[in-house]
Amino acid sequence: MNLQQHWRGRTRYTVFDSAYGDGAGVAGLIAAWRADPERPRTLHVVALADGLMPGFHRILQPEPGLTLDLLAAPLDAALGQLSASLDWIRLHAPAMPGAAFARPLARITALAARLEASALDEEQRASLRAQGFVFEGEGPHAVFASRKPRLPVAPTPERRALVIGAGLAGSAAAQRLCARGWQVTLLERHPGPAMEASGNLAGIFMPLLSRDDNIPTRLTRAAYLYALRLWEQLGGVGAAIEGQRCGVLQLARDAGHAAVSRAIAQEGAPPAEFARWLEAPEASSLLGLPAPDGGWLFPQGGWARPGSVCETMLAACGERLTRRFGVGEVALERAEGEWLARGADGAELGRAPSVVLANGAGALRMVQAARLPLSVLRGQVTHLDAAQAPSLPLVLCREAYLTPAAGGVVCAGATYDLDPDPQLRAASQEENLARMRALVSDPQAASGAPLAGRVGFRCVAPDRLPLVGRLPDFAAAGGTERLRDVPRHPGLHALLGYASRGLIWAPLAAELLAAQLEGEPLPLETSLVDALDPARFVLRARRSGRAPQVLDD
Repeated sequence: MNLQQHWRGRTRYTVFDSAYGDGAGVAGLIAAWRADPERPRTLHVVALADGLMPGFHRILQPEPGLTLDLLAAPLDAALGQLSASLDWIRLHAPAMPGAAFARPLARITALAARLEASALDEEQRASLRAQGFVFEGEGPHAVFASRKPRLPVAPTPERRALVIGAGLAGSAAAQRLCARGWQVTLLERHPGPAMEASGNLAGIFMPLLSRDDNIPTRLTRAAYLYALRLWEQLGGVGAAIEGQRCGVLQLARDAGHAAVSRAIAQEGAPPAEFARWLEAPEASSLLGLPAPDGGWLFPQGGWARPGSVCETMLAACGERLTRRFGVGEVALERAEGEWLARGADGAELGRAPSVVLANGAGALRMVQAARLPLSVLRGQVTHLDAAQAPSLPLVLCREAYLTPAAGGVVCAGATYDLDPDPQLRAASQEENLARMRALVSDPQAASGAPLAGRVGFRCVAPDRLPLVGRLPDFAAAGGTERLRDVPRHPGLHALLGYASRGLIWAPLAAELLAAQLEGEPLPLETSLVDALDPARFVLRARRSGRAPQVLDD
């Protein structure tokens, strides 16, 4: 049986290839799928690839129903971190040292899946047989026929959703769901999109670096690269999206920070187009200002107006999106297998089997999410006339950031305050200006600048990571010890807690949630998926003996 015969009659189909190589094999597979009138509705291709930064890379495709994930990891490690149900598996000898890959491969293989493997040694064949692969004689082909219990196959969802909140989180959720053919009703309490935390004139996009390549670093790297690809598909920053891919220079804080950065540059050796360490003379020459301890240059980074990103994503949704703006506060109730959204006057605003809470701190005013341990941080950005700030060729940052002028305005900020004051205040502006002056090594910069800017409120989790996935039912959690056993509200999902990184976290977080809803291979390693699961706080509360606190208005 060949691959095309095997996939016919199926709704979704997943192929794993242990060697992407030059991409010709995967390109041929995709061409065969496109040409087959009896093809499955969706084809997911997952392949190991060389020459990429570590981690999982979702590569956007030009048509719906097709996903491509390239994994930059050894075979056994990649399989151990992959969440998928494989239907056809291609194994190539150079990628298979030893036989440790057999167990993690079997964990994610669907019953009756087909395997084709070249140049297996006897140890590898024996390990695969032990895991349930039945070979056809001594040849390279096998069928997976394990008798071990398998995880249930995710049912095909009813593709209707309510998304609450039209900032970066909600706009990205709508776009990624509509791209898969969902009908989405977007509910926003304000009269338009991006009127709260996503309403700043400029947001900075750049990756993180760390010597231990920790979870925030890995997540932000994957999200940053995915956002760049998505924005390009939507028309590009500087074209469809207001902003500039002018680069970002992150100055070292001091000599010690510079020494750590040099070690990262030497040990991690990131590609030059991703990040490049500049010593002080080169950094100063590029900037046209002192850079006494050097800094990291992120050539693909820059700034974008978050509202423009939201508008572009919503425009891409087309007729599948229904916008209901200016609806005020929203409450949810469950009835007949669906969620009903009602306004403050009790009027029905929409109903669907699935709901995505993407309304930041507003989610805490909803009964189902009130026990999430989220907090709110005030951020005041200062707007300066371009003549009052140094002329920069790129975004400059350290403890604060400074953008190049756009429309005659430079943005400097932002503060991190614990109070709920929505008004501009002089003390916050002075804090921003003091940091800006240190950044540009000019104690007189922007002297006498009038009070101008914007106040927004960031929604932040205790671990500073976003919440992506099904919402836990705290009241029903009991003595749960594992994430997969935590009771969940049926059909209720969260995209919350983006802190200061909503611009780059939002697209990949929405893609992850959409993949979960569709039962697709996930675009992130399971360790990262678990780190973002909203139910993590149920387990932490149980282990610490403390219930999550409700945020007071």
